[in-house]
Amino acid sequence: MLEVSHYTKRYAHTTACSDISFSLPDGSVTVLLGPNGAGKSTLMKGIIGFLRFEGQILVNGKPNNLPESRRSIGYIPEIPSFYPNLTVGEHMEFVARAYRMSGYQKRAEELLARFSLTEHRKKLGSELSKGMAQKLNICLGLFTQPSVLLLDEPFIGLDPHAIKELKRTIASLREEGATLLVSTHIIDSVDMLWDRAIIMQSGSVQKTMTRDELENSGVSLEEVFFSTTEGDGAP
Repeated sequence: MLEVSHYTKRYAHTTACSDISFSLPDGSVTVLLGPNGAGKSTLMKGIIGFLRFEGQILVNGKPNNLPESRRSIGYIPEIPSFYPNLTVGEHMEFVARAYRMSGYQKRAEELLARFSLTEHRKKLGSELSKGMAQKLNICLGLFTQPSVLLLDEPFIGLDPHAIKELKRTIASLREEGATLLVSTHIIDSVDMLWDRAIIMQSGSVQKTMTRDELENSGVSLEEVFFSTTEGDGAP
């Protein structure tokens, strides 16, 4: 479970996120939507613990800055960042050692095979194409089997096979009871996956709704998004 209460992040005289509150239950997928500059990435970086902020964030009932909470969170950032002189396989080993994982080799190989990276496991971080880098980015985020997973624009740069595998993985994690928060500009990419949607604009939450509420409204998520952010489309 992920609980965000009155999250506010200021940079000098600029407020990037203002008084954001929501609660996401176990076994759920929430899609986080908003135009560029809406504050989505700032919110995610606060949840993962990269930023100081005002308010409170609880992960499975405990503050997000506690070591046990940090170990429970997985993060797939929008822009992958790797050590240029470590191979794909060494990146997996690095994370395993950082999290003190034992018997991790089998899981590492399963993830690399799932996202078609097995034959590239000896490539250096500096040698990866954009698509391969994104797939390694996903593997590293999934590697520790987090109970709360944040995905920031995870579908960008992926080939159709990898998109299919990621969607399958998201659905599987939801069934296993994980809490997932997916930030994306590509509304169609998560159309069949989400349970609830949060729409942000100018650093604040403008609208939240469940899938049932959307279906009862008779409009599409895209229409709700544009109506909320541009005042055009569905009411």
